Amino acid sequence: MSEPWSSSVDAHLNWTPGTGSTGLADTIRAAIRDGRWLPGVVVPSTRALAHDLGVARGTVTRVYADLAAEGYLTTSQGAPTRVATAGAEPKTGPPAAREARTPRWTLEPGRPDPSSFPRDQWLAATKRVVQHTPNSSFDYGGPAGALPLRETLAAYLGRARGVRADPSRIVVCSGFSHAITVLGRALRDLGHEEMAFEDPSFTLFRDLATAAGQRVVGVPVDDDGLRVSDLHSPTAVVTPAHQFPLGVTLAPARRTALVRSGAVVVEDDYDGEFRFDRQQVGALQALAPEQVVYAGTASKTLSPSLRLGWMVLPRALVEPVLAAITASGAQPPTLNQLVLADLIASGAYDRHVRRCRLDYRSRHDRLVTALPPHLEVRGISAGLHLVVPLPPDAEAALPATAARHSLGVEPLSRLWIDRTARRGGVIVGYGASSKPAFGGALAALLAVLHELTG
Repeated sequence: MSEPWSSSVDAHLNWTPGTGSTGLADTIRAAIRDGRWLPGVVVPSTRALAHDLGVARGTVTRVYADLAAEGYLTTSQGAPTRVATAGAEPKTGPPAAREARTPRWTLEPGRPDPSSFPRDQWLAATKRVVQHTPNSSFDYGGPAGALPLRETLAAYLGRARGVRADPSRIVVCSGFSHAITVLGRALRDLGHEEMAFEDPSFTLFRDLATAAGQRVVGVPVDDDGLRVSDLHSPTAVVTPAHQFPLGVTLAPARRTALVRSGAVVVEDDYDGEFRFDRQQVGALQALAPEQVVYAGTASKTLSPSLRLGWMVLPRALVEPVLAAITASGAQPPTLNQLVLADLIASGAYDRHVRRCRLDYRSRHDRLVTALPPHLEVRGISAGLHLVVPLPPDAEAALPATAARHSLGVEPLSRLWIDRTARRGGVIVGYGASSKPAFGGALAALLAVLHELTG
């Protein structure tokens, strides 16, 4: 039997000669899992490793390509190959620390593919802005946000989402978290101290509304969306185009009933650009511009790291919201606002959204096709997530089972307000993985569901 062979140059492997590409791939996987090849570290070039191990360079090239497809390595043209940063932490320390590490695979909802960010287009737009923007743009800005972005958004939102807006009613904010915070404070100051959320809905936004002085209540959601007949609060936060997390669309009769309810409606249009079945649903705001606050962000289309969002406000709320923004002391950088305005005006933003829409539709369809027939899929063909209902006992075992497969997912039951009415399931965010890693994440999900449901 051959003795294990270790590289004396820079590979630090325990590889048995004669095991071929399969053995070499297994050895590198082990080196990454054990922490000998650390996350983000540049790995030896194919030429150097082939010379060091005494194998053909093509063998190492194939192994690197396979490991990149599996998510162990990251490659980029003109840049060195590196160990992937997600899920590659060394398995050292106590068991509790190992379990808390970042999962190798992620299908967490509400996250776009971070590798899809249009770096070249953003860089080109940044250069144009820096070259041509007047010096005054680099001074302190007003609380409403940069005028060029508000003007550009007024045109874009009217064209793409049917929003009725003018720049004087648009306020730029640091994402929807910032928006719900300043809205909560502004409405509280106007005497509106109760805010209704869909049940289920995103927990963080409910917590932020509570911190802003609002009393949060839940309104049930069924297959037609929010049950408007159960709404008795002065303010309602809704996701009518693609309810989060259940994925249904607010029915036409309920859209009409909602805007006639007398409540101030906060419309969170978080992924309205990603409808795959060509049955576009326009913004609710167009039905009642003086009653509906339209909120959108660049978090799903570009990146949540930009912290760029916007609200189209009823005229009566413009000044109270501007005062709340001033008091919050938080605003997105003006330069990023100007770059986004340029990206939209040049058409690059639309082209990027179309590319992402095709990719996410492909992932959605691939996921639905791969799921076992006995598992129901809930939600329209849109956005970055879908829901797979699970029995209570299966969902209770979901976190531990997913952890064993190093998969990050979100249990549905955590998002309910009324715990007595909650239903179990898993929210699958198929947008969160990079393209090369999506296959591995999908395989991990199928393994988890097989364990849970058979």
